[in-house]
Amino acid sequence: MKVLGIAGWSGSGKTTLLSDLIPLLIARGLRISTIKHAHHEFDVDKPGKDSYRHREAGATEVLISSAKRFALMHEHRGATEPTLDDLVARLSAVDLVLVEGFKHESHAKIEVWRSEVGKPMLQPNDPNVIAVASDQPVPGLPVPILDANNHAQIADFIISWMTQPVISGARRGAAE
Repeated sequence: MKVLGIAGWSGSGKTTLLSDLIPLLIARGLRISTIKHAHHEFDVDKPGKDSYRHREAGATEVLISSAKRFALMHEHRGATEPTLDDLVARLSAVDLVLVEGFKHESHAKIEVWRSEVGKPMLQPNDPNVIAVASDQPVPGLPVPILDANNHAQIADFIISWMTQPVISGARRGAAE
């Protein structure tokens, strides 16, 4: 599976971009999964529900299933947070895993950068950034500059990247 991150600082538009890219890439015949990193505690379960009670009772994993979907909740219970590679290994096979967050891991990434966020670019210090999506020109970068507001252009870039010959490092994506 190819793995491609959409990285950048909070407020740069990563989630909006991903939400628009997913249907564009699916329309081109790709099967897509996503991984989202949260920097805070979160819960997908509701207090009082059976699955919540199972976790609260100490279960390490609770899988809840219906005719339409299933969800696996895993409690670390003091264990180290899994790496991106660990999480990708848990996914079913797809054509492309899009990752939001994990900006400091060594997978291929498109950086979303907007000057009004007031944060520095990741690209100069991250050799895994294969392109920068910005809403303004950013001259002098050694990687392609994409229009952050032209999601079809970014989808085209991703399709092109996916069909490039496999080479070592971030340009090929992790977990292939």
